[in-house]
Amino acid sequence: MRSKLFVPGSREELFAKAAASAADALSFDLEDAVAPNRKEPAREMLARFLRGGEHGGKVILVRVNGIGTPHFDADIAAVAVPGMHMINLPMIRDAAEVVRAAEALEKAEHENGVARPIGILCNIETPRALRIAHEIAAAHPRVTGLQLGYADLLEPYGFDRMDAGVLSHVRTAVRLAAAESNLPAYDGAFAGVNRPEAYRAEAEAARRMGYAGKSCIHPTQIALANEAFQPTPAEIARAKRIVEVGREQIAAGGGAFMVDGSMVDAPFVEGAELVLDLAQKLGLPGAD
Repeated sequence: MRSKLFVPGSREELFAKAAASAADALSFDLEDAVAPNRKEPAREMLARFLRGGEHGGKVILVRVNGIGTPHFDADIAAVAVPGMHMINLPMIRDAAEVVRAAEALEKAEHENGVARPIGILCNIETPRALRIAHEIAAAHPRVTGLQLGYADLLEPYGFDRMDAGVLSHVRTAVRLAAAESNLPAYDGAFAGVNRPEAYRAEAEAARRMGYAGKSCIHPTQIALANEAFQPTPAEIARAKRIVEVGREQIAAGGGAFMVDGSMVDAPFVEGAELVLDLAQKLGLPGAD
């Protein structure tokens, strides 16, 4: 999920357009993007679209309303249908809420005839959630990753959304929490639709910190995210050299070895294999 395109759940006219886009994933929103008096119609429209199965082969997520709201149960009942991949769970207060969401999903899956378990992408968007992010990541086997929510995490407390130090701190904390459970982390949205270079810089910075993708609130951001979160030709070539030399050295009982003038060992081989695996899934040149 290099790119996750945000789609308001009440804008049915956008659903098919989003499915035809170049985004890896579609993130339909039933939470902040939908007014309280539009929640029920939005659920119905989205459930109809999801059951239709015309999703362009994309990963499908739905950001439901939080467990502490009166809308959560109805959201889960409506969207836990065949073809759904994940819910995006917002405003998480503790690991127990993730468990309760998993239980609600299991019940809805049984009632709606869903054979494949639906995952949970957990939003980290409060100070408390940031502090216990590792507990949230490990709360349940359905957790598929952690996602940063910058607005709720930073804006109410006076943080400068563009401060590099602030972003580095929260990204590091969330990425390491996800890594502890061997899960990916995803960078949050960037509201400046007319600032593509700033979006690109944020995406590239997140990728250098080990993030797997970034939210897109407008279709113009999709290509920027896709490019930022895929290996470059130089990275693919280096990864191939590391894997080729590393396998030979490890098979021969070697430990550390030299590649392109740098000392590498088993962790570098593991990282290089991940680069090649992603490049092969994306069909990038030189990955075979």
